[in-house]
Amino acid sequence: MTTAILLDDRAIIEVAGEDAGKFLHNLVTNDVAALKADEARYAALLTPQGKILFDFLVFATGEGRYLLDCPLDLAADLEKRLNIYKLRSKVTVTNRSGELDAIAFPDETEAPKVEAVAIAADPRGPLGFRAIAEPGKIPTEDGRRAYEARRIHAGVPLGGVDFDYGATFPHEANMDLLAGIDFKKGCFVGQEVVSRMKHRGLVRKRIAKYRAQGDAPGPGEAIRAGDVEIGVTGSRQDGEGLAMIRLDRLGDALAAGATPVAAGANLSFEEPGAA
Repeated sequence: MTTAILLDDRAIIEVAGEDAGKFLHNLVTNDVAALKADEARYAALLTPQGKILFDFLVFATGEGRYLLDCPLDLAADLEKRLNIYKLRSKVTVTNRSGELDAIAFPDETEAPKVEAVAIAADPRGPLGFRAIAEPGKIPTEDGRRAYEARRIHAGVPLGGVDFDYGATFPHEANMDLLAGIDFKKGCFVGQEVVSRMKHRGLVRKRIAKYRAQGDAPGPGEAIRAGDVEIGVTGSRQDGEGLAMIRLDRLGDALAAGATPVAAGANLSFEEPGAA
């Protein structure tokens, strides 16, 4: 049985027009030019200094129309920012919030047969399929808690909880591990900084997955190993969570036999990117 979950904290921004593909391709971290109608790409729009302003899933629906599945709280700002970059490009940017819904099918291994405007496998890992549909076209159920558990177990961070917009490099949010950056596509906003971090190995912190003894601590709790603060907690579900971690400090702590602790709970970490 297909489980469809309405993601009511997401919004849809439409980018359409003769130049839409080229316009997005030159702005965002991933390859939009090669995007097919049955695919989605994870991507971000960065500051010129290489930090994440917005992250989203990009869908192509054909005829120069692209749909960006983005955080609802950032939709108006994303629409405004894209319009600033538009200049003379033959492109329209429209906030379709309320007109189109984002829906997750976390248990599916093949595209479900549903009435959707766009549908594709979630490119970030074992999160099933994502669809964009008109409200009411796809029956949904209350499965958000299970979806969040799946997301956390897959090590997929949530902006605003696991990392701060405007203050986080893509590598720190594991976008390089989640198929969110194409290092061969050429220029995009912030590309020089991102490429330098990759080639010089300058990534000092990342989001890592952990298991807690008992319930995982809530977001925003300092993680300490002995007297050293090594990171801060983010998303959690039951005994599992994500945290932004200083990699060198975690390595030193583990080498010294120290146990990371947050809000009184002992935490054991997995290497970023581990299943």
